[in-house]
Formats: sequence, C-alpha cells, structure tokens
Amino acid sequence: MKASVGGYARAKDLRHAIELLSSADGMARVLAGGQSLVPAMNMRLSTGDLLVDISRLSELRGVTDDGDTICIGSLTRHVDVGRDPLINQHAPLLAKAVEVIAHAAIRNRGTIGGAIAHADPAAEFPACILALGAVLHVEGPDGTRTITAEDFFHGLFETDLEPEEILTAISVPKAEQGELQVLQEVTRRSGDYALAGVCVVRRAGGHRVTMISVGDQPALAKAAMAKLDAGDIDGAVDALRAEIDPPSDTNASASYRRHIAGVLLRRAMAEISGDEA
Repeated sequence: MKASVGGYARAKDLRHAIELLSSADGMARVLAGGQSLVPAMNMRLSTGDLLVDISRLSELRGVTDDGDTICIGSLTRHVDVGRDPLINQHAPLLAKAVEVIAHAAIRNRGTIGGAIAHADPAAEFPACILALGAVLHVEGPDGTRTITAEDFFHGLFETDLEPEEILTAISVPKAEQGELQVLQEVTRRSGDYALAGVCVVRRAGGHRVTMISVGDQPALAKAAMAKLDAGDIDGAVDALRAEIDPPSDTNASASYRRHIAGVLLRRAMAEISGDEA
C-alpha cells in the first residue's frame, strides 16, 4: 500500500516549521527521522497530511550540559544518544535503550524526539524519560513551554503536543551519586518490539518504575514503587501485576504480559542489587 500525502515542505528553521504547521489547520505532520511516521503512512494510518520536514534543523540536534540536567535536542539520532558521553555518564538508561531498539538502520535514522512524540507504548524512549523524570521543551506559535514527562503522555499515540507545536528538546536530571538505572525487556526476536519491558531508576529519594508494552501509554507504577521503597520486592511484583492492564494480541496474551512484567521487575532489582545469576 502506498502512502497518501497532502504535500511536502522542508522547513528552513524552527520558526518556519511552526508557520507551516499553523497554516495547515491541523492537517500537518512533522517529519524527522520518519521511522515511525512513514510506516504509519504506508498503512494509511495517516493520510492526506502535509509533511513538514524538520530533519535539517541542526539547532535541534546534540546533547549539552546544563548544570543539574543534560539537554538532548529532539533531532538527536538514536545512534548518537547511545554513544554520547554525557548521556552514558548522566542518563545511562537512555544509552541502554538504544542497544535494544530495533535494528541498525532504524537507529541510524530514528530520532529521540520523534520516538517520544509518536508515543508508542511499545517503544523504549517514552518509558525511559518518564522513569528518569524528564522535562520536555515545546515550541509553538505562542512561544515555548515545558511539560513534565508525567503530563506529556495522554493515551495511545496521544500527547500534550498541539497540532502546531514541535518538541524541541528533552531535559534529563543528571544521575545522583550512587543512582542506578536498569532496563529489562523480553522480545520474540532481536529487534522486535518488546512483549513487555520495565525501566527502574533507584535514587536516594526512592524508586521510579515504568513499563513497556503493557498499557496504552507509559505510566509510573506507583504502587510497585511504594513497595520497593519499603524494601518489599515480593509485594512490588504483586502490586505491579495488579496495577497494569496489558493488552492481548497475536504476539502475547494479557496474562502472559502480566506474568512477564513481574519477572522483569525481579530481574531489574536483582541487577540493581548485584544478585544476577
């Protein structure tokens, strides 16, 4: 099946991109790496939209040190996230995610901002930034605004972004002394979407836990987090299985995903404690 496109325009700069989006009356889509958008268009899940190509906006690319946080430009490619020294030192969870994202071709073209804005609950980056407590920077016709990761995701492929807005950067808190960040997931084959996955961040102030592929959006597993903070891993596993609502599909049943979620949480905590077999 061929994609149905309403037009194509390459943005000269960020302001031009926003003007193009604003002129399309909600019928425009941002094209960055295209690794999620193009397949959706080919399946006619997105039709007739103006494509606003921002892939050449260099100001949206790269990683900088902002004191207590690192700032990641939304057009930073997966492969660059994985090998950036600031990310590896201060937000290693993101680098770990790159290791399990799809295949080399996807990692070489896909962008972190595109993955987050697409808001696929089976993708790693949305769950990672939520576990890390990131803040997202957005630009639109009315200027800039910031959105916490907790407030950004609204549902399946739905976010707080308005049609004329662009995600420009992600600010991630630097890891504290002694902080540990773990990602565990299960796939049928290397490069497939995870059947289930878990991100765990352990800080002095407590644990942050998010899941992959067990709901319609990434969310904090707050009941499980409270049990982990109390040192009750068995209770955390039970709480996690109770608070998620995984789907059933041709790849895995809901009951299997619920079971695996608990297994992955145990594995993550074993990795954190150094008790891996």
